[in-house]
Amino acid sequence: MSTPDLHWFKSSYSDSNEPGDCVEVANTPAAVHVRDSKRPEAPRLAVAPVSWADFVAYVGE
Repeated sequence: MSTPDLHWFKSSYSDSNEPGDCVEVANTPAAVHVRDSKRPEAPRLAVAPVSWADFVAYVGE
């Protein structure tokens, strides 16, 4: 899947007073893509869905 085809979204916990201070995430069956919302053209991180789920569970504790 090419980058333009990804549907990026921000966390519902993002601070609306600082809209650029957030990461954005795009889900695909093969990977979860993560980018800096201030620099969407910058390099991105892609991780396995299970790794992302583990990360989210860890930070949510």
